Amino acid sequence: MNIFNRNQFDVAVAEWTNCCSDYQKIQSLIPTNYVFTFDSEQVTWLKNYNDYNEFCAEIGVFNGQLVAILCPMDANGQKLIVDAFPYSILSELKGDLRLVETEQYKVIKNAILSKDLQRIDYDSDTYFPISNKPMLEQDVALEAIESWRNDAMTWFYRECSEFKGSRIFRKFYVPSEDLIASKPGLYKIVCSFGLKFSQVYQRMLPTLIFISFYQDLQNSGSIDSTSNTYDWSQPCPPLCPFNYNN
Repeated sequence: MNIFNRNQFDVAVAEWTNCCSDYQKIQSLIPTNYVFTFDSEQVTWLKNYNDYNEFCAEIGVFNGQLVAILCPMDANGQKLIVDAFPYSILSELKGDLRLVETEQYKVIKNAILSKDLQRIDYDSDTYFPISNKPMLEQDVALEAIESWRNDAMTWFYRECSEFKGSRIFRKFYVPSEDLIASKPGLYKIVCSFGLKFSQVYQRMLPTLIFISFYQDLQNSGSIDSTSNTYDWSQPCPPLCPFNYNN
């Protein structure tokens, strides 16, 4: 498990802040097809330490590489003081990503039999699903990831040239449910940047999209059909809580 001590954490976070106004530096740090990957040990560590309904993913630079650093929070939403910080290096995927979204349909069939057991009426209605709030429709996730891959550097160029990097994210706040396994067998979470339009701010904002991967514990060889794509992270800035500097 990749771990920073407190000093390494502070240096990495400060270095990313220093880079945010330098478009050329950002270009070298962020290939738009690279992702972060957190293993099950890092996820378990965060679950054991985090006492709030969200956690913080700090962005940093270490040894010339962009990193995402997991930071637990206490019950009051303050960053927990710890001596170790798990992190992931932004890096190229080792293989293809399989995204799965399952839609469940309810079919109601009605039949009426006469008293002499003859069918006198029959109809069938199909009710389409309503997505649960934690789940992101797969098409929306794909659109956000593709938008990042194609347009992220244009977004960074504008932020650097017009706003001197002041509006570029320093961290992301993520509901803790994103890293809690919905079933046994979680072995990694791949975290991709995305770009989505914000109705509130009327501009494109980055996000982090978490994609969970599970082992086939029963060796059934079957393809998992559970939706596994989430889109809950909030970039800071601009979406910073009142105590974000702590």
